[in-house]
Amino acid sequence: MDYKEHIAIVEDWPKKGIKFKDITPLMDNGKAFKSAVDEIVEYSKDKEIDIIVGPEARGFIVGCPVSYALEIGFAPVRKEGKLPRETIKVDYGLEYGKDVLTIHKDAIKPGQRVLIVDDLLATGGTIEATINLVEQLGGVVAGCAFLVELTYLDGRDKLDGYDVLTLMQY
Repeated sequence: MDYKEHIAIVEDWPKKGIKFKDITPLMDNGKAFKSAVDEIVEYSKDKEIDIIVGPEARGFIVGCPVSYALEIGFAPVRKEGKLPRETIKVDYGLEYGKDVLTIHKDAIKPGQRVLIVDDLLATGGTIEATINLVEQLGGVVAGCAFLVELTYLDGRDKLDGYDVLTLMQY
């Protein structure tokens, strides 16, 4: 399936010069969204995945149906102060500053094989921070899967040594 047919390009959003890749038309099309989720599920089948991890918020949207299809758990990665129990955290760089991501301290058991799922691979900062959290807890990142990759931002460079699937590239 040509998933790009279901991506809206929004000029100058959220700021001038950005061509935002909007996945909501893909999500709005049941067959296209199911096909995308099914491709990620198929990619993960030979990886012996124990749990899916997804950063907020669109990582939840893509990661939860993958988790459901594989009949395994899902662990959310959220911004600081959003998870109710004991967490670990990691600082990571943004284009204009820093942010903090957290995961519950008991979300990943040592040795568990993890698939990280998100909607978009851009600069790679969020996924690099997510990998850091998983590995701090003793998890093994068996792969990373994305709907969209913005190749011109070189985010894949931060994922060197990890297996990566992207369903479409810009």
